Amino acid sequence: MPTNDPIKIGPLKREELNEADRIVRLAFGTALRMPNPLDFMGDRSLVVPRWGMPNVKMIAARDGGRLIGSNVVTRWGSFGFFGPLTVLPEYWGRGVAQRLLGATMAVFDRWDLRHTGLFTFAESAKHVGLYQKFGYWPGYLTALVKYTPEPALPRDGRSADAPMRLSSFSRSRREAAIEACANLTGKIEKGLDLGDEIRASLKPDRGETLLIYTRAVLDGFAVCLTGPGSEGGKNTCYVKFGAARGGPGGGARFDRLLDACETFARSRAVDLETGVNMARVDAYRRVRSHGYRPTMQGVAMQRPHAAGFNRPGVYVIDDWR
Repeated sequence: MPTNDPIKIGPLKREELNEADRIVRLAFGTALRMPNPLDFMGDRSLVVPRWGMPNVKMIAARDGGRLIGSNVVTRWGSFGFFGPLTVLPEYWGRGVAQRLLGATMAVFDRWDLRHTGLFTFAESAKHVGLYQKFGYWPGYLTALVKYTPEPALPRDGRSADAPMRLSSFSRSRREAAIEACANLTGKIEKGLDLGDEIRASLKPDRGETLLIYTRAVLDGFAVCLTGPGSEGGKNTCYVKFGAARGGPGGGARFDRLLDACETFARSRAVDLETGVNMARVDAYRRVRSHGYRPTMQGVAMQRPHAAGFNRPGVYVIDDWR
C-alpha cells in the first residue's frame, strides 16, 4: 500500500558519519541539559571509530534524505548490544527510535545471537518502557567509573610491572593470543568473543590490548581505546572490555588486570574510564577499592531476561554504550 511517510530507515552512509556524530552529541547533550550540547564527550566519538568494523552495523533514519537519527549495532560473538541510539531533538516523540529499533532487531535476528543488551538511563521511565516493548528487561545497575592514576606504585605492594601489549607481538603470536582471549571469554559466557574489538584496537591511534599471564596461561586482557578521535579521546583510556579468568584466585587476577590498565594509563598520562555491572559484586567492589569513582549510573537491559555475564563470580569490566 503506498505511503507518504518521508521517514525511511536504512544503512548509514560513510558521508553521513560526521552528521551522525553531531546528532549523538546534540541529543545526549540536550538530554543532559548541557549549556552547549555539542560539547558532549569532547574529542571522543562513539560512532566514527566504529565505522567499517566487521562486527558493527550502523542504521540510519532519514526524513526526505536528511539524516535525523542513527543506531550502532555491535556483535561480540554470541552477544550483541546497541547504542548509541540517537534522534535529533526536534524529532523526539515521533516514533523514530521505535523504527530504528525495529531495524536493529532484524540485524540481531540475522546474527542469531544467544542474547542481546543495552545500557540506558535508569531514571527514565520513557526509555526503559520503550525497550521493554522490544523484549528487553532491566537488571542491575551499571556504573560508569573513572580513575586518575597517580605517578606512584599501586597500593598494597602489588607489582607495577608493565603489562604485555598485543601490538608488540609478532603476527602469528597475536592471533594465538586473540584465540586465547576468546577461550577465556567463552568460559565466562558461551560464544562471547572480542576478537574484532581486539584487532581494531591495534589500528594506528586507536589504542591497545593489554594481556596478563601466569607463565604461558592467559589470566586476563583489556581492550583499551585512547588517542585523538578514538572512543577514548586524547585525555582518556577507555577500557571498552576487560576480563580476568574466574574461579579460585579470580579476584587477585582481576586486581592484576586493573593494575595493568592503570600502569598503561599512567604511561600515557591519561585518565581511565570503564563500566562495571553491579551484579558482578566482587568485581565492582574491587574496582571501587582501586579508587575508581562512579560518574554515572545506568541500567543494563537484556533480551531474553537472563543474567548473561552480569552475575557474581564474573570478573569483567565493559561498557554497552
